[in-house]
Amino acid sequence: MTKKTLLNAKEIEIILHRLACQLIENHLDFSETILVGLQPRGVFLCNRLVNILEEEYNIKKILKGKLDITFYRDDFRRRDAPIEANRTEIDFLVEDKKIVFIDDVLYSGRSTRAALTAIQAFGRPKKIELLVLIDRRFSRHLPIQPDYRGRQVDVINNEQVRVDWKENGQTDAVYLEEKLSIIK
Repeated sequence: MTKKTLLNAKEIEIILHRLACQLIENHLDFSETILVGLQPRGVFLCNRLVNILEEEYNIKKILKGKLDITFYRDDFRRRDAPIEANRTEIDFLVEDKKIVFIDDVLYSGRSTRAALTAIQAFGRPKKIELLVLIDRRFSRHLPIQPDYRGRQVDVINNEQVRVDWKENGQTDAVYLEEKLSIIK
C-alpha cells in the first residue's frame, strides 16, 4: 500500500480555523445552532471546532452532540463482519434548531443520509447543514453536497482517504492511500 500525505498537522489547523470562521459567519452567536459530530470520527472534528470557537473566538454555550448512525445505515446488514455501535449523546431537543452535521470524510453520502434519518428521533430541525474536512467529490452515490468543506479531493477507485487525529493516539494528518493489487 502506498501513502501520500494530503494534509499535515499545520494545514489541518489552518483549515479548522477557516471552517470555524465560516460557521461564525452563518450562525453568529450559535444560540439556535447545534453542532453534531457523526460517530466515530466526526466527533474528533466537532470537538476541535467547538474548542476553537469557544477559546479563540469567545463564543460560549455551544450545544454539541454525538450521533451514532450504525443502525440507520442502508448497508448495515450487508457487511461481512458486524459493525460496532457507538454512543449517541444528544440530551436536548433539536426541534426548530439549526443542525450542523460534522464528519471527517464525505464519500458516498450514505452516512449523511443515515444521519438525516437518525436525527428525526430527537425532533424536527429547522435546517440541517453538512461540514466535512475532506470532500471526495467524484464518489457520491447520493445527491449530497457539503455546505462547508475543508478540502476537496479527487480520488480513483483503488484509493482511500484516511484521517488520523491526535485524539486517537496518532499525529494529525490526512493521507491518500492506494491499495496495491497483486497481479498473478
